[in-house]
Amino acid sequence: MTSEKLGTLPQPIPVEDIQKLLPHRYPFSLVDRILEYIPGEKAVGLKNITFNEPHFQGHIPNHPIMPGVLMVEAMAQVGGFILTQMPGMENSFFAFAGIDNVRFRRPVVPGDQLIMTVELITVKRQRIAKMKGNGLVDGKMAVEGEMLFSRLDFE
Repeated sequence: MTSEKLGTLPQPIPVEDIQKLLPHRYPFSLVDRILEYIPGEKAVGLKNITFNEPHFQGHIPNHPIMPGVLMVEAMAQVGGFILTQMPGMENSFFAFAGIDNVRFRRPVVPGDQLIMTVELITVKRQRIAKMKGNGLVDGKMAVEGEMLFSRLDFE
C-alpha cells in the first residue's frame, strides 16, 4: 500500500491484503474488501452477507438477521485498517474502548452487501482513537455510531 491519497481505488483491496494488517480470521474476519481509502482519514469497506455464516444458525432461525454487534465489529475492522497504516502504528492492534450513539436502522440479512464508511475523528498520543462510522445496504442506513479504540501492543 502506498501512503499517497488514494480516494477511490483503481482496484479494491482484497481480503488477503486486509489480513496482512488485521489479526481477525474466520469466523471473525468481517471485511471482504476495502473500496476506498484516504490514509489517516477514511476508508470504505464491504461485507458480503451470506447465509453460510455461523451466527445465522441461531440468529434468528427461519428469519436470519445479522447481529448488531457484528455490524459494529465490521465497522471497527474498517477503522482498524485505517489505524494500522498510520505512521508509528504499524503492527499495532486497536481494541474497543467504547461505543457511543450506535443505532440500528434496518435488518441486515443474507444476500445483502453492507457498505461501511469509517472516518477518523481524533487520535491522542497514538494510543486512543475515536472514529465515526455507518453501514448502508442498498443505499439505506443500517447502522451508525461512534467507536473509541485503545492501542494494545503485543510483545
